[in-house]
Amino acid sequence: MAAFIAENSRSSKGGRLIATDIQRYIEDNFSVQYQQSNIYRLLHELGFSWITSRSKHPKQSEEVQEDFKKIPN
Repeated sequence: MAAFIAENSRSSKGGRLIATDIQRYIEDNFSVQYQQSNIYRLLHELGFSWITSRSKHPKQSEEVQEDFKKIPN
């Protein structure tokens, strides 16, 4: 489960992993149902923290952003 979370929490396609995704993964792969509050507990026990970051658009370019920062005001 930790590998699924680590792999899917950093999608290059944008978007983010939500508790419902983890619930579905657990149910589909282990035939166990968890309430959302227990998903957060499991994440904590596995060493994950439930934080969100600003999502990145799939076509976003780091190079273009760095060039933009260099433009004088």
